[in-house]
Formats: sequence, C-alpha cells, structure tokens
Amino acid sequence: MTGTPHDTAAPAVPPTTRPERLVHLLSRRRYAFLALTVLVTICLGVVGVGVFGKLSGGGWTPDDSDSARADSLLREHFRSGSPDLVLLVGAPGSVDQPQAAAAGRRLTERLRHDTRVRHLDSYWPEGDPALVSRDRRTALISLRLRGGEHATTAAAEDIRRETATGAAPLKASAAGRAVAKRDLERQSRHDLVRAELIAAPLVLLILVWIFGNMLSALLALSVGGIAVVGTLALLHALTGFTQVSVFAVNLTTALGFGLAIDYGLFIITRHREELAAGREVRQAVLVSVRTAGRTVFFSALTVTLSMAALLVFPLHFLRSLAYAGMSVAALAGLTAVLVLPVCLLVAGDRVVGRRGPSPSAGVDGGRGLFHRTARTVMRLPVLTVVLVVPVLLCLAIPFQRVEFGLSDDRALGAASPVHRATDVMRDDFGTQATSMANIVLPGLTGTPSRSLDDYARQVSRASHVLRVDTATGSYAGGRQSAPPAAASARFSGPAGGWLSVVTDAEPFSVEGGELVRALRAVPAPGPALVGGDAAALADTRAVVGDRLGPAAAIIVFVIFTLLFLFTGSILVPVKAVLLNLLSLTATFGAIVHVFQDGHLRWLVGDFLVTGTTDTLLPVLMFCIAFGVSMDYEMFLLSRIMEEHRRTGDTGSAVAYGLEQTGRLFTAAALVLAIAMAAMATSPLTPLKLLGVGLTLAVVLDATLVRMLLVPAIMKLAGRANWWCPRSLRRVHARFGVSETEAGEAIPGVPGARGTSPGGRTSGELPPDVTRV
Repeated sequence: MTGTPHDTAAPAVPPTTRPERLVHLLSRRRYAFLALTVLVTICLGVVGVGVFGKLSGGGWTPDDSDSARADSLLREHFRSGSPDLVLLVGAPGSVDQPQAAAAGRRLTERLRHDTRVRHLDSYWPEGDPALVSRDRRTALISLRLRGGEHATTAAAEDIRRETATGAAPLKASAAGRAVAKRDLERQSRHDLVRAELIAAPLVLLILVWIFGNMLSALLALSVGGIAVVGTLALLHALTGFTQVSVFAVNLTTALGFGLAIDYGLFIITRHREELAAGREVRQAVLVSVRTAGRTVFFSALTVTLSMAALLVFPLHFLRSLAYAGMSVAALAGLTAVLVLPVCLLVAGDRVVGRRGPSPSAGVDGGRGLFHRTARTVMRLPVLTVVLVVPVLLCLAIPFQRVEFGLSDDRALGAASPVHRATDVMRDDFGTQATSMANIVLPGLTGTPSRSLDDYARQVSRASHVLRVDTATGSYAGGRQSAPPAAASARFSGPAGGWLSVVTDAEPFSVEGGELVRALRAVPAPGPALVGGDAAALADTRAVVGDRLGPAAAIIVFVIFTLLFLFTGSILVPVKAVLLNLLSLTATFGAIVHVFQDGHLRWLVGDFLVTGTTDTLLPVLMFCIAFGVSMDYEMFLLSRIMEEHRRTGDTGSAVAYGLEQTGRLFTAAALVLAIAMAAMATSPLTPLKLLGVGLTLAVVLDATLVRMLLVPAIMKLAGRANWWCPRSLRRVHARFGVSETEAGEAIPGVPGARGTSPGGRTSGELPPDVTRV
C-alpha cells in the first residue's frame, strides 16, 4: 500500500466533528499550512531567545508581606537592609597593615563615588569590628546598589569583575543576593544546554526503538519543539509585565518535550494501528483524531488546569512557572491535534516503518507482557493491594519529619564562588555580618525615647537575640550600652525608625522561625514590620499554608470533573485522585529522605545538605505530577472504555487496555523521566530536587500505580467502576464525551459507528451496569 494516492481521495462521508472538520480544512492546504507553521515557529524562536537575560532569580516572597515591606522601607529611606553585594577583601598578612589599609581606603573611596552604588559600609576607614574577620585577614565592604533587580545584578557582576582584578595587593571575592542571582541565571542557562544535550539523543533513540522508524520519531519530537519555542516566546513577552523565574525555562523544556512526545506517541501509535488494520491514510488520520486526539485534548486540558492552580499563590516564582507549564501543555496539545495530523497526511504510510504494528487481535488473542501482568494482578487483586500499598506508605514515612526552608547561596553548589565566599562570612565573622533581622517602625516619629528603649529591651530578651541596635543605644540581654556612632542618623528619619537585631539563629532554620515569632510577639510602640531572611521564610510559609488548601481543591475538582466527563463514572475519578495522592506522598517522603536528611547523595549527584526542604518545590511538584499522571490515566482508560463498550466485561477490558497502552505509557514515562532526570544533573539544588522528584513520581505512577494498583482496584470494584447516579448521568449525557460518540460515523470508514457486535452503540450502557 502506498500513502500518496489515498491522500487525495475524498472521504465517503463529510467530517462531522469539529476536530475532523478542522483537520479536513487544513489538509486541503496542507503544504501551505506546514510552511506557515515552520515560519511562525522560526519567528517565535527568534522572539523566545530574548527571554534569556530578562529572567529573575527572586520571587520567593510575597510582595505585600511584612518582610518585603520592611526591606523596601529600609532601602528607600534608611539606606540599609540586606546588601546587594558584599566584597570580601583579603590581605596576605593583616588588613590593618599600612599597605593593605591604604589599598582598602582607595577601594572604598572609588566605590563610594561609583554612580551605581547607593550606599556602602566598609571596614575602612572607621574600622568597624563587625566588618573584619576574627583573624583580621579579611574585611567586608557591603554595598547597596541603585535600580531594580536586573540593574543591580548587572552592576554587581561588573563590580565583582572590576575588583577581582583592580584591588591589588588585596584579593576580593563576592557574596550577596545580586551576584547569587546572576550566578543562578548563568548556571541555569548552562544546565539547560547540558540537559538538552543529554536528553535529546536518548529520547530520539527511544522513539526510533519504539517506532522502528526515524520519520515517526522526528514527528513526535517536532511537537515538543513547537511547544517549547512558543512557550519561550510567551515568557519573553511576560517579562515586560511581571517577574519570570530563571527556572521557568528549564521547566518549559523538560515538561514541554515530555508532554509533547507523550501526545505524539499516542496519536502516531493509533494512526499506525489504523494503517495496519487496512485503513487508508486519510481514514486513519480521522480515526486517530477522533479517538486518540480526543484523549490528548483532555490530557492537555488536565495538565493546563492543574498548573493553573499555582496562580492562587501570590509568589512570582510559582506564578511564572504556572505560566510556563500552562502554555507548554496547551501548545503541546494543540500541536498534537492540529499540526501532527496534517504531517501524517503528508507522510502517508511512510510512518509505518520496517516493523509496524500488527492489527490488534483483540483481548482474547493478547499474549503480551502487559496483558499477562493484568491477568495475573486481577487473579490476585487483594494480595496486590496488600503488597503494593505498604511499599508506597513506607516511602512516605520520612515526609512526617519535613522541615521547610528557602533556597540560599547553598543552592548554588559547593563549587560556586558565591557560596564559598558566604561560607567564609559564616565561619570567620561575627553573627552581625550574616545573621540579622530588622524591625522597621514606620510610625516612630514623635514616639518618646523611653517607649523605644523599653521596646528594644524587650526585643533583646527574646530567644536567639544577641544584641539590638537603635537610635538611642545598644541592648544586650536587656542592658543598654553607649549608643553607636551616628546612631540617630542611621536608625531614624522622617519615615520612622528601625532596630537592628543581631542573632545567633541561621535565617532558614527552625531557630530562625522561632526568632521571627518571638520578635513579632513583642508589644511595639506602634506598627512594627519584621524583615530579614528569617522573616521572609516565615511569610512565605504562611502564604503557602493559607493558599495550599484552595490550590489542592482546584486540582482535585478539575481532575474529578474532567475524568467524570471523560468516563461518566464516579468511582474512576475518586480512585485516580486517591492513587495520585498516595504516590505523590511517597515521592515527597523520598525527597525528604534524600535532600533534607542527606541519604543516597551519591545516587543523585552531590549537593549541600541544609536540613530543610524548600517550601515551594513540593507545591510545584504536586501540581505538575498530578497533571502528568492523568496523561497515563486517560491513555489507559480510553482503551479500557473502548473495549468495555464492545464486550461489557470489565476484566477483559482492563487486560485489553493495559495490553494496548502499557508499552505506550511506559515509553512515554521513560521519555518524561529522561527529560526530568537530565534536569537533575544540575548542581543547583532546586533543579536537582525537582528533577529527581518528578522522575520518581513518573516512575512510581507508570509502574506500581498504573500497572498494578489500577487493574487490581478495578477488578475489585467490578460493575461499580461504571456506576453513576441518575442525576449525574444526565449531566454526562449533556456535557460529557466518549472515545466515539453514539451514532457518529467516521468519514470514509464503512460501518464504524462505535457499535458493538451486538448492535449496542457506544453511548448505551453496557450490560453489566445497573441503572439507578
């Protein structure tokens, strides 16, 4: 059989559904449409490249939180707060030696007159003891820079480069959030290239192995390429309106290629089956669009809406990742159901390859691995559940001891110069250099000094507080000492005043949280805003805790509703949600065991153990994994439902469905796992955690859940799988869909009306379903 003659033949019956009509319309101008697709993709690629350099390394804290407002007031009105750049200036002997001190003063004066610098604190010339190391070989110059995030990161990078070569005989290294963000962006871009170099060849080899055909593999890859390029262009446009995280690009490529190849696999596999069954090319394409295309549409919609749940969090980090995930899932779905069918029409039967699929022999003739697995599981369903569920619960146990934190310089990895410089600050300087909190009092003007003194004394008695500096003096353990030099000008002004709190608690630790709670519990003489890294973590945890319930409710509602519309069943969506929660909890437990407790580091690549788990990454994993797992659920259910409508036998339908899709979703899971595992090769701990976590989630879902628990539970449920109350059955009849809707003829496919041998149409209930 040749592909091209059949392409020009008109279908026996005009297309009846919207996707078919659209594909039919596009196929009439197929070459022009494909040329336009290539041209648009190239243009989007040119636009998308511009997103690099406009990405943000922040967005982890709510803009309207107390900590963010405190930091903003400190920067705008008091020339204080967390520095953008800290220069660690070392001397061979001592920073107090005449030659070193003279060079330090020259460097300080040069930076003080730099137009990019808003304010600086230097060891020279005042000799502040808080800004020199214990061995007096290293001194600090702390700088706050002008401009927004991108301006400060660019200025910090330039100053770091200038001082590294122009401070002789002193040697300078850099720390601070601005250079950390710049290194984060640079490393993220480097990791993106490396991940694609690792994943792309492996994915192509797997696709060639699956299809036995290079053309089919390239078509599946092209779906991912279009989706990723379009999403990068959208992210570039979004940078003009909001912060877009550096991790959005990494997520786009990993998730985009994973999902798009899943969708391409499903449609191309169904198309090849129809060709092998004797369909002409156009007929095979239309059947694939009506069946597999409909499943792909629902899968893409599920992932898109699952990612949309991240929008309930007022955090630029999560929202930008939501935009990336929603866009790439939607574009992957649209490309798979619009562009790919036209490509298949042009390719003809050349997609079959040397070892194309044989026509399905039906469930009775199935002798494959997945068919035998399903039959074995359904013979012992109770034993399967009793063995598998405890395994998942054991994996979930470590999640009980999770301690949430936020990423700091340690996320960059041990080899990062910024991390090494910050470690020197932690080890060689007093806590004032690294562990500080700030209390801003916007209404301080006119407040009696006695009230401020009493407040400062109470703050100094709080747990983990070593000293409190104010405009009226310093307080340690409730005792006042002489006021610091120029304290009145430094700690007070027309916008109010602030207190500097020196602490022995690490900001992103349990003790840091206790410190913030203690500071906020002290009665203040007016409105008080607690700022600093520890307060930022507390505010982030609070907003995540407040919004986690609504986000989870949105995801559960979306998945339940879409699966109900897809299947017309009540039990199947409930089963899917519960199994997803079980496998995700197991994944979170494994993440805590590895990344928080530090076990098995050799298996996932070395990283720095901080004793905490990033607060935001489990939320992100929850939304992504919940959506992706529904891909495999719908792939499997589509074939189970198809066979169940034909025979009415749940056991046979499950075995048939697993036989027809087991190899497919296993391959899809392998492709997605490779994309995520490539992301885990990054030395950046957040990317490594996300890659490892999503890889494990995909593997657990495709093996223990989809191959074992789903057949076992569906066998135990029996006819209850398809039960639906009368009222909801009417809802499904009006709004729901099925793989082949009742009474619809497939154009050009004689006799294909979704009827069983017994004459029952696909819209009718099978004989083993009791009407309610």
